[in-house]
Amino acid sequence: MKTMTVADAKAHLSALLAEVEAGDGVIITRRGKPVARLIPEPRSKGFDWSDLQLWVSAPPRPGLTVEEMRKQDML
Repeated sequence: MKTMTVADAKAHLSALLAEVEAGDGVIITRRGKPVARLIPEPRSKGFDWSDLQLWVSAPPRPGLTVEEMRKQDML
């Protein structure tokens, strides 16, 4: 992972964000000590309308806890 000073990060923020968007992480240092880690946001799998339609057509049974719904992959 690339290391960069706070001053360099401020001066080159747009380029730094482009690197992070490309999948590279960056450690930002102040006075030689790491103070932050900039990493890419995980990619969203997107929204699947068919999942919503399925869930609306057969909603969970009343009385199920959220934990039970998660175990049954209903949430």
